[in-house]
Amino acid sequence: MNNSPLADRIRPKELCDIVGQKHLLTPGKALYNMIENGEIPNLIFYGPSGVGKTTVASIIANKTKRALRKLNGTTASTQDIKDIVAEIDTFTAPNGILLYLDEIQYFNKRQQQSLLEHIENGKITLIASTTENPYFYVYSAILSRSTVFEFKSIDAEDIIPAVKRGFEYLSEENGIEITYEEEAVKKIAYGCGGDVRKALNSVENCYFATPAKDGKKHITLETAEELAQKSSLRYDRDGDEHYDIVSAYQKSMRGSDPDAALHYLARLLEAGDLPSACRRLMVCACEDVGLAYPQIIPIVKAAVDAAMMVGLPEAEIPLADAVILVATSPKSNSANNAIKAAMSDVRKGNIGPIPRQLQNKHFDGEDAEVKGQHYIYPHDYENHWTYQQYLPDKIKNRKYYEFGDNKNEQAYKAYWDRIKGKGND
Repeated sequence: MNNSPLADRIRPKELCDIVGQKHLLTPGKALYNMIENGEIPNLIFYGPSGVGKTTVASIIANKTKRALRKLNGTTASTQDIKDIVAEIDTFTAPNGILLYLDEIQYFNKRQQQSLLEHIENGKITLIASTTENPYFYVYSAILSRSTVFEFKSIDAEDIIPAVKRGFEYLSEENGIEITYEEEAVKKIAYGCGGDVRKALNSVENCYFATPAKDGKKHITLETAEELAQKSSLRYDRDGDEHYDIVSAYQKSMRGSDPDAALHYLARLLEAGDLPSACRRLMVCACEDVGLAYPQIIPIVKAAVDAAMMVGLPEAEIPLADAVILVATSPKSNSANNAIKAAMSDVRKGNIGPIPRQLQNKHFDGEDAEVKGQHYIYPHDYENHWTYQQYLPDKIKNRKYYEFGDNKNEQAYKAYWDRIKGKGND
């Protein structure tokens, strides 16, 4: 009995058999042409797990007749690299070595540098893979000598044929007839989150969990529902996927699209990331709705408090209420722009002494040109306002806040235009 995973046993041998990645692996595309021509530069494959990166590397090794060596950045050492380098120009690697380095982001700078000399002279062709953005995690010298290709998650519809092929392979391998409910196949394909390896793991699990009857196995939807891996398992709170989802979540609310905002909320909650869902929702209410509907801030705060109190799964209800409210509310970033402008001045040192009339009451020194505080109390005047300088002299004419064009802020503007028009300039 073969104990290797099903995904390894039925790994495609030709590009045309690979599931998905049509943007890279169809005739005429750059990567496809490179592989078919056998002229392979150093490559970096960037994308989620289970989408074909290792399979493509294996096909490249076969087509170029190079010795394939595999390392994983989480476990490999500099000595492992030295051992591979020692094979160069030996009978074990007469046509050179193709090094497939999985999870290169876990290699430190020194380890990555140890590869440079050998990938530059062509003795080693490097294919590195990473689930993180290589422009952030891969040493620049390696990056500059490589071509980056992004692999994408695979649509569930494209995974269905792979699931069926998995059952057919198991049937032939074990000499037993396997039938399946179409809904069971769909459950496996849709539940793997675009990861073919997870889908095939579920296929194998379903096979082993189904008893034979009259020399046959029939895979039911019930079995698939029990064993299919959930798409939420692909979620790393420190990885790109996390930041992409929370970014899309807030931008969808800012863009007043409640449907998209709910979709990304659902992805966060399915992953169990309640804190991120709450934090970005609160930020969006303050930053993007703001003064257009200032009452939204305590409303969203109450929804967030309720969500954190009841926890998942019930938390999805108050959060859905608040997300829809934020997405469909009028928008204003006037306060956000104003505080950023004020912070910019402070960070640049544009401050100056606080005007004497605003200081806390204290005695003037002997060198003070004007004695006394001379603070003007606004409530002593009509409409509770009169002119007074509040900013330091250095920036006394600075304007940070501009009224937004929404109903609320325009009402405030009209009020103050009327009141301040009566004041002294």
